[in-house]
Amino acid sequence: MNTAIKRSALAVAVAGICLGASLGQASSHREAPFITEVPKVDGTDFYMFRSYETGRADFVTLIANYLPLQDAYGGPNYFDLDADAIYEIHIDNDGDAVEDLTFRFEPSDVFNDIQLSVGDTGAEEMVSVPLKNIGDATADGNVQASQEYSVKVIRGDRRTGTVQTATNASTGMDTFDKPLDNIGGKSFADYAGYADGHIYGINIPGCSIDGKVFVGQRKEAFAVNLGEIFDLVNTDPLGPRNGEGAGDLADKNVTSFALEVPTSCLTGTAANSSGDPVIGAWTTASVRQARVLNPAPSSNGKGATVEGGAYTQVSRLGMPLVNEVVIGLKDKDLFNTSEPKDDGQFLTYVTHPTLPELLEILFSSAGAQAPNTFPRNDLVTAFLTGVDGVNMPVGVTASEMLRLNPAIAATPAGTQNDLGVLGG
Repeated sequence: MNTAIKRSALAVAVAGICLGASLGQASSHREAPFITEVPKVDGTDFYMFRSYETGRADFVTLIANYLPLQDAYGGPNYFDLDADAIYEIHIDNDGDAVEDLTFRFEPSDVFNDIQLSVGDTGAEEMVSVPLKNIGDATADGNVQASQEYSVKVIRGDRRTGTVQTATNASTGMDTFDKPLDNIGGKSFADYAGYADGHIYGINIPGCSIDGKVFVGQRKEAFAVNLGEIFDLVNTDPLGPRNGEGAGDLADKNVTSFALEVPTSCLTGTAANSSGDPVIGAWTTASVRQARVLNPAPSSNGKGATVEGGAYTQVSRLGMPLVNEVVIGLKDKDLFNTSEPKDDGQFLTYVTHPTLPELLEILFSSAGAQAPNTFPRNDLVTAFLTGVDGVNMPVGVTASEMLRLNPAIAATPAGTQNDLGVLGG
């Protein structure tokens, strides 16, 4: 599954905000003060596109990335997900800014204490090892800490709607194994092949056709020099564009939740009486309201904290860059806890954005000039409603999310343009 291309009105917004700076593969990393304290649930990217591989034209691919800036070979604990959190992808298929369908991923830890015999013959001690694996990580008995996950399908409200459990299309089990992160060449002779073995067929309740699912570490698709950008754009905006693998993130990874779903399961007329094919989507992560540090964790690899209370949303992502460079600093945490139906409270940030004014100040000597037409209805179209005749739902409620019209044929991989609508 290709995570590098996003088909949306993003380019319209980026061009308007950034005065032509090319940021088509945009992301949101560490975008709000609080999310820096819980990086395992920090959403970095969300992609939604009509599948373009041969034989998959009737599917939509959804990819939600979390846990940014993972260093390659970042041992010894690497980058497990938060087993006390839930990661969700929400679908609005009638344009009212409220989820109609939610895919909830629930990770859990799998711990198998591995001990080695240490000491003189006759006086050996069995001692637990400090590493996740003690040899080939694909061989039985060599791994002591891994993760698995389940996928819940919720129709209606994410917390009160009807909940069903998706299953492995081959085994019928309701859990899926998450591959270990890429430890290195001695632990994995063929990491790509190992990871590919964790792409599963998934039986989604209510869908007559199976989809596909994968959760695991992937290469960071965002290419940018983050240090220069946030040093008040201390770079050449007219210089060459960063290519794939360029910039500060060239050796960084993320954790991807990838789900390929039959289009009919997302736009079915049972949930959308108008027959309008346009769908909207966004991704969130939630943790328990209470987290208490345990002064005496248990000795089984768990128990460092005690979690309780209702799930509380702490991360939200639809369009990239919104919370990063559109929402004011004082409201970034609020945006991460909000829902699209309440986006009226952030409208001024879109209609009167500050970033163009800041860029004019920074580059006025080079002739940079911010747009002076207000309100910025072009940004309202890009971020809040979709483009009329392309991906705007009938009777849309203005709200921030990705929008896709799956009735438009997918562009072949060789001719795709990550500028989307702006790129023609």
